[in-house]
Amino acid sequence: MKNGDFTHIDIPADDTGRATRFYTELFGWSFTDSGFGDFHLFTTPVGEEGMGGAIGKRGETAPERMLAYVHVDSIDQTVARAIELGGSLKAPREEVPGIGSYATLLDSEGNEIALWERAPGR
Repeated sequence: MKNGDFTHIDIPADDTGRATRFYTELFGWSFTDSGFGDFHLFTTPVGEEGMGGAIGKRGETAPERMLAYVHVDSIDQTVARAIELGGSLKAPREEVPGIGSYATLLDSEGNEIALWERAPGR
């Protein structure tokens, strides 16, 4: 994955079972258990090398609205640059132990976008 590639999308659902069935039948997505409660990881037909995501319980294991993540080499550098360009930090860096870190920005137009930085060695 390269800096700037979309890497993940969180899709909130009120009924995660209904939502996973919908996307499986509509697009052929496959789901796996994430180990994080009611949060189900998916891959698209292109497989692991493509963008994936998760469906989670709205406001609990997923945000209130759909959220796309962009892979970055450095969250800190990307946040600093986004602020220089008129964006702002919405939610500071948080670590997912052993996997990576994320932070959420508002772009220059007020759109929410998340950044994802893999943990070293991942």
